[in-house]
Amino acid sequence: MSIKQWEAYAMRYATVQRKARENFIAHDIHDELTSMDYFVWFVRSGDETILIDTGFNEAAARQRKRTFLRCPIESLRTAGIRLEDIRETVITHAHYDHAGNTRLLQNTQFHLQEREMAFATGKEMRHAFMRHAYDPADVCDLVYANFQERLAFHDGAYELRPGITVHWVGGHTRGLQVVRVHTKRGWIVLASDASHYLENLRKRSPFPIVADTGQMLSAYELVEQLAESPDHIIPGHDPLTCKLYQPTSHSGLEIFSLTDPRIL
Repeated sequence: MSIKQWEAYAMRYATVQRKARENFIAHDIHDELTSMDYFVWFVRSGDETILIDTGFNEAAARQRKRTFLRCPIESLRTAGIRLEDIRETVITHAHYDHAGNTRLLQNTQFHLQEREMAFATGKEMRHAFMRHAYDPADVCDLVYANFQERLAFHDGAYELRPGITVHWVGGHTRGLQVVRVHTKRGWIVLASDASHYLENLRKRSPFPIVADTGQMLSAYELVEQLAESPDHIIPGHDPLTCKLYQPTSHSGLEIFSLTDPRIL
């Protein structure tokens, strides 16, 4: 029996300049400036679109000094996607850059690891190091969604649709999950913040925002096992995504087809 195939896309919606020491626990002493890009992802098959993460808004960009390029949710309309038709959205974790804007999606059910919600609302948030990347307003919006019966809690791996599986990895946060998608070029893994940059994974040098370093290192191994090959791993924030994959024809947007690598 053949496995259903999906089209997969990354949309860049913000960027920031950072130094290597901000991106790698073990970094080069020269510490050159580099870019960090912010993406949301979506997968499509027929009339169905599933969103992975919801990004942040312009106010959050100003507060955290990010260069805001476009609203990642409203831009979906420009790409021809009706927001009211998005019925399922995976939240890989509840950091501000992955779980904002949820109030713009009134018809969707959000999929979240139960341990992520426990972490984001639990006692460890009293520590500034742990809570720095969370926005309490975004966390509260997920609580509201739960009260509206629009939050699906998971404990570990699950199949969202034929050809789409989601896997808990932890590490970066207590409840981080990654998404495995079957496409025309095989199984790709949307690694989100299991690996901000491909180099984090390849050099086994974790991103410095981490709840459990051992889990993060184990996550690298699982991501590699889930992906068809190392070239099928899509990192969470790497500008290489814009260079490795073909841009789509949507005017004014930066959407890249993860099923169509560029020939470099």
